[in-house]
Amino acid sequence: MRVAGTRVAVVLGALCTGMAAPAVAWSAAAAPQEHVHPQEQEAPPAEPVVTDYEHAGQATPADEAGLPPITAADRAAAFPDLEAHVAHGTSLQYFVLANQLEWQDASGGGTNWDSSGWVGYDRNRLWLRTEGETSNGDLEAAEAHVLYGRAIGRWWDVVAGLRQDIRPGSPQTWAAVGLQGLAPYRFEVEATGYVGTSGRTQLRLEAEYELFLTNRLIAQPLAEVDVFGKADPEHGIGAGLSALETGLRLRYELRRELAPYVGVTWNRLFGGTADLARADRRRVSEARLVAGVRLWR
Repeated sequence: MRVAGTRVAVVLGALCTGMAAPAVAWSAAAAPQEHVHPQEQEAPPAEPVVTDYEHAGQATPADEAGLPPITAADRAAAFPDLEAHVAHGTSLQYFVLANQLEWQDASGGGTNWDSSGWVGYDRNRLWLRTEGETSNGDLEAAEAHVLYGRAIGRWWDVVAGLRQDIRPGSPQTWAAVGLQGLAPYRFEVEATGYVGTSGRTQLRLEAEYELFLTNRLIAQPLAEVDVFGKADPEHGIGAGLSALETGLRLRYELRRELAPYVGVTWNRLFGGTADLARADRRRVSEARLVAGVRLWR
């Protein structure tokens, strides 16, 4: 009986052991496991994206396109200082511009001209200017300048010389000194002072602008002001602000050197000059239609 009981205990123990092993295995399989996919591993933090060129080491779109960045030397070569720049050549050059050659719808009709030119080199030039007008076939006003010009900057010249008045009144000569050039926003400017006989003085300011409506159609507004230091009744001039002329011309460039135009001008006299004009039965204010041609070479 003891032997039989022992055998039964062994068999029961074996059965219990066999049943416990699968249970343990099943329990291990059923337990949740932490499994990390290779692609889900934590990536290193990305570097911040810098869009400001200055904080990105001066990187520019040119760098991204494979072009070298613009340096201070490049800018200096593109915009050299006038004092350091080399003359373009030693040959004598010239330029002539007939800015206005026109007919005006004045009383009885008339003509007007305003021309200038220079001959010389890059920095030293001889300037010539002439302007005037006729009415009813008579010469109403005419003057001519002979000036020496010296470039003092990339866009500016100082000029000095003589002006000769032919009309109105008796001829007279003036010493002249002035500044001319291209102001900001591309305004062409001339400011000239004159000293004549008997202590007469005059200041003339001129400005004009070219507005490109198309590649060939161009509007050109302009203004001119004359101020005199003392009265000169013989020439119909009063002291102070004397005259203002404004105009707008619309030209079409058949070629760059040849451009017909139409326009309108308005002239106004002031102060003592207006009083002298009234006494002489001349108009103080007048608007005119104009048509002409602009030429240069």
